[in-house]
Amino acid sequence: MAAPKVPVLAPEGNLSSYLQEIRKFPMLEQNEEYMLAKSWRERGDTEAAHKLVTSHLRLVAKIAMGYRGYGLPLSELISEGNVGMMQAVKRFDPERGFRLATYAMWWIRASIQEYILHSWSLVKMGTTASQKKLFFNLRKLKGQLKAMEEGDLHPENVSKIAETLGVPEQDVVSMNRRLSAPDHSLNAPLRIDGDGEWQDWLVDEGEDQETLLAESEELGKRRALLKAAMENLNERERHILQERRLKDQPTTLEDLSQEYGISRERVRQIEVRAFEKLQKAIRNAAIEERLAVS
Repeated sequence: MAAPKVPVLAPEGNLSSYLQEIRKFPMLEQNEEYMLAKSWRERGDTEAAHKLVTSHLRLVAKIAMGYRGYGLPLSELISEGNVGMMQAVKRFDPERGFRLATYAMWWIRASIQEYILHSWSLVKMGTTASQKKLFFNLRKLKGQLKAMEEGDLHPENVSKIAETLGVPEQDVVSMNRRLSAPDHSLNAPLRIDGDGEWQDWLVDEGEDQETLLAESEELGKRRALLKAAMENLNERERHILQERRLKDQPTTLEDLSQEYGISRERVRQIEVRAFEKLQKAIRNAAIEERLAVS
């Protein structure tokens, strides 16, 4: 998808002016969003893709502002978030029946987080997935444990954090020391919305109530659609699908073949057929719901 022309917040720009400018782009109704996404996906309509991106610039800015505590220019965070938004539009499937914002927020966050990891002097390019998880969650977990003491963490808190995030205790100790140490590259004054060091911009990493409500509603819709679609399967199909696709640790084909007295290949065929029936039922239900509100 060609990069759409979107407003840019300059390094020395005014955040209030930028937010006022992007409010010019209207929010989309669900049916309008669906038609635009369908037009882009099926016909490569770049104008439709542009509208999808620009209608979500406020979401990008909102998410980007939650990462100001990492000492990087907000203009760059927003720019990276916009890249994530464009990636989300490129991959968004409107037939799944859910809103673009719910899907896009994960792409926006991923894009911003990767930029932070590559930019912050304490975190190198070779950072592992577990260390990234530790980097973005350590401060929040310390707050939950009320472990805000200066210097090294208490061994008990180190163990709890390591267990929660699934990382070695030494990684927790090391990351805490690196985050606690002074770093002059991070202490450069921020020029957006006033001066101050990066520590002054630390914000609550928890989701605001509006976002939590939206996610809760979307999750409720998904569960309702899934529950209704499962009714289209017979008992054996439903059980095999649950065991193979809906469990954290799927049951093996061998175990299910022994339970039903059939071959592993036959179990696999039933699983695939059941999943296809489930997808079709969910898609049809989503379309019916969309037509009902249009």
